[in-house]
Amino acid sequence: MPVEVLFKTEERTTRSERAETLRDAADRIESREVTLGSASEERTEIVPERPRFEVELERLTDSETGDRRYELEYEIRRVE
Repeated sequence: MPVEVLFKTEERTTRSERAETLRDAADRIESREVTLGSASEERTEIVPERPRFEVELERLTDSETGDRRYELEYEIRRVE
C-alpha cells in the first residue's frame, strides 16, 4: 500500500517540552479532534472512539559507520 505523508514535523526539544506535547496530544485525542501544526501548515484529524494503537521501539544501525539510532513511535490508526 503506497504511503502519502500528509503532515510531518521534526525538531529538537527538551524531554520536558516533548512530555508536555504528549500530554497535550492525549487531551486532544480524548476530546476526539487532533490538530497538527507547524509554522507553515496545519491539519485537523478526527480520532475514532476505538482506534488501533501501536507502540514501537526501533534500533537502526548505519551500515557504514555502525552508529545506532533509536526511535520510539506512538501510532494511532483509523480506517476510512
